[in-house]
This record gives sequence, structure tokens and C-alpha cells, in this order.
Amino acid sequence: MKNTISKSMQDIFSPEVLKFVFKIGTMAILSTGVFIYFFWSTLSNFITSYLSWIPWKWLQTTGASAATIALAYMLIIIVISILTSLYVEPLLKKLAAKHYPKVKVVGSPNIATSVYLSIKSGLIFLLIFMFTFPLIFIPVFGQVYMLWLWSILLKAPTVYDVSSLFITDKKEIKEKTKKSTSIAMIASLFNYVPVLNIFAPVFAQILFLHHILGKDQG
Repeated sequence: MKNTISKSMQDIFSPEVLKFVFKIGTMAILSTGVFIYFFWSTLSNFITSYLSWIPWKWLQTTGASAATIALAYMLIIIVISILTSLYVEPLLKKLAAKHYPKVKVVGSPNIATSVYLSIKSGLIFLLIFMFTFPLIFIPVFGQVYMLWLWSILLKAPTVYDVSSLFITDKKEIKEKTKKSTSIAMIASLFNYVPVLNIFAPVFAQILFLHHILGKDQG
């Protein structure tokens, strides 16, 4: 795992990855910004209604403001994840050729499947987040729990996108993806830092790339 992380950290700040991240980040922020601009009041009202069970009015108001901002932030992260899944294939091929020239590309992820998995993961993430939101305020546990939630967002799309390029055997995919939750949680650490959160999805893809190909190459 140390070698996987080391190689991934070198790649994440390479010119080609930085260019990719800038493009995806710009697209995600602009599209999410337009959505939030038009639906901010709707989101705020929904969250206020959701938190109406809290007996203290001041806590309802404060909690609603914090939750609305958090939800807007989560929407940006979800859009970044979806766009990364859509556009990451050429970048993964380039990195694989750079580090593992003997490895051949054996397939290609289906765009419809990638989008489906990304949206499905995003909806699962949002639903769990909305119904367990108070848990993230528990010291230590809340931070780990949030990493696990973010891993849900990254895990399925990442496993599919990367494995579709280099593995055809389903048994091999299952064997190689045993640590996918841990890999997704490591990548999710970027989400704790605004701006750097745009690196999380592609970092997960790169981590998994090195994880499945690195051992074969010694």
C-alpha cells in the first residue's frame, strides 16, 4: 500500500493530472454553482423542514444554515465525481503506459454504466448523509464516518472505470477490489480541504490503478 500511495502522490501533482483536475473542477463548480443559485431557497426550506424535530428554534436555524452549506458542498463533490468518471479514461491509459508499459488495455468502461454507477453512488451517499447528518458532529467518530460516506461516492465508479480497462476476469476483479473501501477512504481525505476536494475522485482512480497493476509488475 505504501508504494501505491507513493506513486499516486507523484502522479497527482504531475502536469497532465493537474490539467485534468483544473478542467473537471472548473466544469463542476460552474454547473453546480448555477444549480445552487436557482435552487438555494428550495434546499434551505427543505432542510429547515427536515430539522423541525429539533426543539430549540435557534438550533434549527443554525443547523439549517450549516446543513444547507454542507449539502451544497456535497453536491459539488458529487458532480466532480461524475465528471471524473466520464473523462478519466485517457488519463488512466496515459499513466498506465508511463508506469506499466507491458500492461495492455483490454477493454473500455461503458459510458452509460459509468454515469449510472456515479449517479447511483451519489444518491446513496446523499440519502445516508441526510438521514445521519448529526453523526458527523461526534468528535473523531464523525470524521471517520464522513470518510466512509465519501468512500461510497468513490468506490463503485472507481472500481468499474479502472478494472474495465485492464481486467476481464470477474474473479480477478473481485480479488483485486478487496481493499477498495480503504483506497476510497484514503482518497476522500482530500474532501476535508476546500479546493483540494477536486483531487479526490481522480486520486481514487490513480490509487486503484497502482493497486491493481503495481503488484503484477513487482
